[in-house]
Order: sequence, then C-alpha cells, then structure tokens
Amino acid sequence: MTTFLATIFVLGILIFVHELGHFLVAKKSGIRVERFSLGFPPKMIGKKIGETEYCISWLPLGGYVKMAGEEPGREETKGEPWEFMSKPPGIRALVIAAGPVMNLVLAVLVFWGIVFFAGVQDVHEESNQVGLVSPGGPADKAGIKPGDKIVSINGVEMTSFTQMREVILQQVEKPVEVKWVRDGKEFIAQITTYKERLLNEKGEKVDVGKIGIGPSYTKIKVGLFKSFLESINTTKFILVESVKFLFALVTGSASVKLLGGPIFIVETAGETARSGFVSLLSFLALLSINLSLVNILPIPVLDGGHLFFLLVEKIKGSPMTIKQRTAAQQIGLAFLVLLIIFVTYNDVLRLIR
Repeated sequence: MTTFLATIFVLGILIFVHELGHFLVAKKSGIRVERFSLGFPPKMIGKKIGETEYCISWLPLGGYVKMAGEEPGREETKGEPWEFMSKPPGIRALVIAAGPVMNLVLAVLVFWGIVFFAGVQDVHEESNQVGLVSPGGPADKAGIKPGDKIVSINGVEMTSFTQMREVILQQVEKPVEVKWVRDGKEFIAQITTYKERLLNEKGEKVDVGKIGIGPSYTKIKVGLFKSFLESINTTKFILVESVKFLFALVTGSASVKLLGGPIFIVETAGETARSGFVSLLSFLALLSINLSLVNILPIPVLDGGHLFFLLVEKIKGSPMTIKQRTAAQQIGLAFLVLLIIFVTYNDVLRLIR
C-alpha cells in the first residue's frame, strides 16, 4: 500500500505541475483551453468550469492540455484569435516550453523546502569518526555507536571514512577485524559484512560488502535566501549530470542497462517513502528534473518535438502539413513505445537478478 500511495503521490504531482505550466501560459496568452486532464482517456471523472473541462482519466501515464485550434489544417481550426495556431510561433513556443520549465521550478521549490527546514549536511569524509549506524546491522550488533572512531581494519590503520569504505566494499560477506575507540577505551571485534548489489558505470550489478555505518556530519541550518540558492545549485547540478549521462548513452560510454522504467519508478517511490517523507520529496524533485530533460528532447509527441515543428515553421514560413506532422509523430510514438518496452525489460531483469 505504501508503494502504491507513494507512486500515485509522485506521478500525480509531476503530471499536474507539468500540465499546469502549459495551462497557465496558454490562458495568459489568450488561448482557449478545452480540456485539462490528468491521465489519458478513457475519462474517469470530469467537470466543466467555464470553457475548460477538468478531468481525471484512467491511464496514469501522463496528462494533457487540449487547446482550441491546436492542430493546423484540421476542420475544427477556424483561425479564431483565441486558437493556438492563431498565435505567433514565439507565443506557442512559450506555451509548449512551460511544461518542462514548471518541472524545473517544482524541483527548485522542493529542494528549497528540504534545505530550509532540514538544513544541509557537511559530511566529514576525511574523518574516521562514525556518524551513522544502521539499526540491526553488523556494526550495530558488534557494539559500534555514532561518535566512535575506527582506528584500524584488518590491522591496517584507518584515518578517513573514504579509506574505510574502500577496504570494506571489497570484503563481500567476509569477516573483517575492526578496532575502534570510544572515550579513550579501545574495542575490537570480528564483523562479517553483508552483501549489497550496486550498478557500475557499465550498468552491470556488482556485489560490495558493507557493515552498516556512515560518515560523521554536521547539520547546518541556513536562512531562506541561502537555502533558495542552495536549491538552485542542487537542481543545476542534477540537470548537468543528467545531460552528461544522456550524452554518455548516445556515445556509448554508458550502458543502456542503467536506464530505469515504470517498474523502477514504482519500486523507488516505495523505498524512498519507507525511508521517510524527505526522501520521497527528494526522489520527486530528482524525477521532476529528469522529466523536464526528457520532455525537451526533439522527439515528436514530446514537447521538444513540438518545439522542433515550430522551428521548422519559422524557417520555412509555414506550418508543416498534417501528413508530415502525422508521419513524424507516428515515428516518435513508435520510438517511445520501444523505449518503454526496453526500460521495462531492464526493470524486470533487475528484479529477477
């Protein structure tokens, strides 16, 4: 139930905010919006208020805003001033780009709230002091507590958490001799690591050893303005790293096995929800940034594809024909369907393994 509710929460907010961007800029530009839908048809429930029907539909794979006169050459397009195609290309581009932009705005606002209320963590990787101990983990059972200092592992002196991590990760389900100090008193114990599977840069699952400890950190409270700047920097960092990853996929330096699909989103939503509301919000912001990036790609049926159509229109001086747009959108849709099938296959393989 937690996984189901977390998934609905995350997808509902992402879809609503994205479509709200299109809706608000369209209304501000004088374009008549005929329908605002969360989900794709068939319609579940709906209510018409003014000129717009607001509805929730059965297929929760996205949403849409239907604007009057959206498709050039269609019979229902009459050339009225409140139609989408009656507006200059620049206005139409703003309406289309508003969805991805709103997803970035959502990420900034979520991170802003997290940083302002929870503060930022200054992690001390250079220290050998333990900051976190997983309840019920091997380190906890051995008696290690937050604040203890790990002085050696298997007889090798430890001076930083980075050094500890490198040694422990290589010992998979093996006993390691850990010596630590608390209030001047020395302790020693044989601790058997547990196995955890991670994805490497090639998309392959590798086994690493862990004992359930984390580095020490200092929680720093920041003001409203500074937390806002921090949220912008965090969003920018994730966006840049996502672009780098996308480029690495195209060039082949990163494996497509790293791509996750619907099952991965559902699974991660549930895991983060069980870790706490802040973790779920962080996942929401991360997903919002990636949704913005994916939507801006020049693939027909996505926002980036529609922006590409506008660029072609600007260059040639007239909109693409219905036949041209339909053919491009069919290719784009086929590509997306194949992509969804592939990432779902990736998800299933990960679950099986």
